[in-house]
Amino acid sequence: MDTSSQPHDSKASVSLAAAGLRLYDTADHQVTPFRPIEPGKVGIYVCGATVQSSPHIGHIRTTLAFDVIRRWLLRLGYQVTLIRNVTDIDDKILTKAAANGQRWWERAYIYEREFTHAYETMGVLPPTYEPRATGHIPEMIDLIQRIIDRGHAYVVPDEQGRPSGNVYFDVASWPEYGALTHQQTGTQPADEQAAANDRLGPSIDTDGQNNDTEEEPGKRDPRDFALWKAPKPTDPPTARWQTPFGTGRPGWHLECSAMSHRYLGADFDIHGGGLDLRFPHHENEMAQSHAAGWGFAHRWMHTAWVTQKGEKMSKSLGNGLSVDQVLSQHPAWVVRYALVSVQYRSMLEWSDQSLQEAEGAYERISNFVDRVGRILGAQPERDRVTGLDADDLPEDFVQAMNDDINVSGGLAALYALIRQANAAMDADSETPDRKWLANALLQVRAMLDVFGLDPLDPHWAGAADNHDDRAMNTLDALVGQQLQERNQARKDHDFARADAIRDQLTAAGVTVADTPAGSTWDLSR
Repeated sequence: MDTSSQPHDSKASVSLAAAGLRLYDTADHQVTPFRPIEPGKVGIYVCGATVQSSPHIGHIRTTLAFDVIRRWLLRLGYQVTLIRNVTDIDDKILTKAAANGQRWWERAYIYEREFTHAYETMGVLPPTYEPRATGHIPEMIDLIQRIIDRGHAYVVPDEQGRPSGNVYFDVASWPEYGALTHQQTGTQPADEQAAANDRLGPSIDTDGQNNDTEEEPGKRDPRDFALWKAPKPTDPPTARWQTPFGTGRPGWHLECSAMSHRYLGADFDIHGGGLDLRFPHHENEMAQSHAAGWGFAHRWMHTAWVTQKGEKMSKSLGNGLSVDQVLSQHPAWVVRYALVSVQYRSMLEWSDQSLQEAEGAYERISNFVDRVGRILGAQPERDRVTGLDADDLPEDFVQAMNDDINVSGGLAALYALIRQANAAMDADSETPDRKWLANALLQVRAMLDVFGLDPLDPHWAGAADNHDDRAMNTLDALVGQQLQERNQARKDHDFARADAIRDQLTAAGVTVADTPAGSTWDLSR
């Protein structure tokens, strides 16, 4: 992916528009003014993939949502540090690797590359850093010891009284447990929105990851969760680490607390992820990090589900669409538009209609950009598009994006300017106001870039070239087969059949030339 013309995580100064940014906080259930911990800088930690199998649309929605949030923060002038982790060891990875005759780390890397390819194809800006869980075992051991020393975790001994490798967070020792999801018992969601969302079905992101309820010897309370897990007999030797608490491997929740602290510090601005992760993952992250004495995330942001026919997209329901499957049928720009055109906290219904609307949007937008470019005789340079300050964008667009990233309102403002510019060109096609039109084009492309959808971004131009190459390869295979049949017909002296094949190709716009070396073809001019 060519990122040379993408927005960069640094700006000269924060725009005036930044003062109006308001974001929802899952913990407070309120949209409140956003004020970063350090002026001019924003630190974000987003829970990334557990690389057990191929990515699907439900996974990518969260990544794209935070890509748009990040792009808007950059447009406001903030320097953004975004950390997106990779969970490369867990029960599912180990089980599936063994079932398929793979080494667990081999399987994890295969699917890590698939996720990376999906992110790049969909135009996601690369994170500032993408740490793997297995690369941060020392930090996890230090964190566990810190929590134990502060009286909020315990080591389970084995039959000989030695550390067994099982370490649990002591929920009863932490009265603040449940602060994120406002649960009374620590086991059931209390707020109505969360309950309604959870009734939609099994999680896509937590499928099989939270196995703390399986084989939990020595737990004092059902609510306690694993910080470190003793290995199962089936776990390979390479999936075990020696620690003061015994041999084992990290608990799922522990990983993100250790990695966010390593790269963002004890306090950072935003922790994000899918709504699936709200409980127990993020609730447990918050508890263990605060119990360690860290301030941790100051704001929690969660994306809602992708649904199909009202059901949450889920592998267990059999309705998960792989990214490769969708991209084989639709251009990446269209798929991205369909996924980012709904505000991140709203359910996104995935359907043929949403993709058709996205295709219509591409045609409308690209036609407008081409039309203005032809009238002006040039397009604004990509650096001008990425560098346009939020203060120089239409006020209604800025207000919408500052209202908890209201992309629907932002798109409405975008299309309003397109309609206005089209009307101006229709009314005065001979001598349009070129200065106003040039500024309108610059603003439209800059607004599109906030969504990662500027059609003249070199990333999309490259994708179009790749799509054309694939189409030509497919056409070459199909025409080649026809020419083989025609050559065989000529050898068989079935000239009527040979002429019929040539006529069919000619009618389809394919010119056939017979040479001493054989038949060749080209598209008719």
